[in-house]
Amino acid sequence: MGSHALLFTEPNKRENMMSDHLIVVSADCHAGLPIADYKPYVESKYHEMMDMAVPITVEMMDKAESTFLIKEINDAWRAPIEKQLTGAWDYNERLNMLAGDGIAAEVIFPDGITEKNTPPFGAGLGLSPRDMVPELQWAGAMAHNRWLAEWCANDSARHIGVASIPLLWDVQQAVEAVQWCVDNGLRAVMIPTLWGEHDPYHHVKYDPFWAICEDLEVIVHFHSGPAPHLEYFGSGFPVEDKRDELPGAMGIYVSEVMWWLYRPLTFMIWGGVFERFPKLKTMIVEGGTMFMLPSWLRLMDFHYTEGQISAKLGNFRKHLSLRPSEYFARNIGVGASCVLRPDLDVRDEVGLEKVMWGNDFPHPEGSWPNTAQYFKDNFSNFPEHDGRKILGENAVKFYGLDRERLQVVANEIGPTAALFN
Repeated sequence: MGSHALLFTEPNKRENMMSDHLIVVSADCHAGLPIADYKPYVESKYHEMMDMAVPITVEMMDKAESTFLIKEINDAWRAPIEKQLTGAWDYNERLNMLAGDGIAAEVIFPDGITEKNTPPFGAGLGLSPRDMVPELQWAGAMAHNRWLAEWCANDSARHIGVASIPLLWDVQQAVEAVQWCVDNGLRAVMIPTLWGEHDPYHHVKYDPFWAICEDLEVIVHFHSGPAPHLEYFGSGFPVEDKRDELPGAMGIYVSEVMWWLYRPLTFMIWGGVFERFPKLKTMIVEGGTMFMLPSWLRLMDFHYTEGQISAKLGNFRKHLSLRPSEYFARNIGVGASCVLRPDLDVRDEVGLEKVMWGNDFPHPEGSWPNTAQYFKDNFSNFPEHDGRKILGENAVKFYGLDRERLQVVANEIGPTAALFN
């Protein structure tokens, strides 16, 4: 029995036998080339269009950044770390960042305005269909995916790339893109959070997409940030700055943006997507304010269980065999970027097994480059069992990562369990 003794050891004793070095996985990192540098990855027939579009895009990013960020604060934050910020596309600097934060593996999303390293033609983090040309957005997305596949191939155990998929335009093209991603080592995708005038995600037209993601074990991601900006900042955003005419715009945005992140899952849960595709995995990332999740789930469960209250609306639950919160528990993970202690303290209400930490590199709202202090501030006097799960073990399980390989990395660069003292 000696070689198998660990299998029969009580959980708390198994934990005590684990390495003192924690496997830390960041469920939210970002990477991408400076926008003009994507050209070699864009099909040549779009090069002329890219040459015209890039200067306009950079100008729009500058204006959007001036609306979202206070220049003096942002410049002061960037000044001492300009070289390290190039880790958004420079692989050696990336490894330095991961080592400095003690991160054994990372989930990598496209980027946006922060380093002007967004994919071309609107295929970046927002992936909005608004004012976009379908063919060009697909071209930009696939350019990023080609680069991302190369980047992750440097060490596929440590880098989990999230491909950009403009699903709304063409479901069959999206299905083919998922197959391409898997063939090229990518098993995670990001789709638009907002669909605008397009069919939302409870439409059965998307079933072939959910089906191939389930069959190929590709995890579908939604990342926060997109919201109806024109409603907050004015119809001329980002060219026109109307904040004097629209006081409170930023407060409205930050109060609502998380709701837009959860909204696709409301459609998918009630639409029976997880009923028809029970093994489909989905992530919401950088959702912050985890205390919002229990009330959202409670609301849906209320309408599922309290039939008499809504009887006049008919039986809108008969196609579901589980309560909404049960689909959430089974199919959905939470990328809790830079989660603060008050949210960590509601982890059992959300579901401890669902919560996955991220450092949000290279964004100023993230924990980097002060992650060590962040750990001290938020994980001191924290149960080690729970902390190990949130900081890495949950992600290892959810993404099917090579734990043995990551432990080797963690033993070299990872923090020790002392951070929970």
